[in-house]
Amino acid sequence: MVELITVCTGNICRSPLAAQLLQTRLPGATVTSAGTRGLPAAEMTREAAYLAQHLGVPAEVSAAHRSRFLHEAHLASPDLIITMTREHRREIAELAPSRLRHTFTAREFARLSAVTSDDDLLAAAADAGTDAGQRLRAAAEVLSARRGLIPPPPDPNDDDVVDPYRQEWSVYQRSAAQLVPAIDAVVRVVRLAAPS
Repeated sequence: MVELITVCTGNICRSPLAAQLLQTRLPGATVTSAGTRGLPAAEMTREAAYLAQHLGVPAEVSAAHRSRFLHEAHLASPDLIITMTREHRREIAELAPSRLRHTFTAREFARLSAVTSDDDLLAAAADAGTDAGQRLRAAAEVLSARRGLIPPPPDPNDDDVVDPYRQEWSVYQRSAAQLVPAIDAVVRVVRLAAPS
C-alpha cells in the first residue's frame, strides 16, 4: 500500500480536492491532506466540494472533510508529498528537509513525469524491491533528479495551482483545470510504480 499527502494553505479548497480525487482513482492508497496555515476543522468550501462531486468524488466524502494544520509528523510516512505551490514545497523543505526528494508541486510533478519514460520509472521501482511504498519513493526520486536537468517553465507560476479561496467561480474552474491533469499524472506514476 502507498501513502500520499496533499498540501495547500488552508486545507479547504485545493488539497482536499486533490486528495479526494487521488483516493477515488487510487482506492488501494492512503491519501490525506493538510494545510500550512490550516484552519481548525473547517469544511471544504462549497465550490470545492461541488467540483469534487462533478469530478466523481462521492458527496459524503467531501462533506466529511475537516481541515487540519500540517505538522512535521504528517510528513514522515507518506511516500509522495504533493503541494499546490512552490511556497508550500518550500515550507515542507523547512519542516522536513529529508523529504524534499519525494515532494513536488502537483504541476511540477506532471511536468517532470511527462518527460520521463515508463522504462526509467519501472527500472527504479524494480530496483527498490516489492514494497509498494518503496517502489513509489524510488520513482519519485527519478523525477526529483530531473529537476536540475529539465528547464523550468518560462513562468515559475506555471508550477503552481492558483488559490481560488474567496475568489469568483471562474477562479475555482481555472484552479481545477490546472489541478486535474496534474492529478492524472500522479495517478499514472503511482499505478506504474506500485500497481495494486
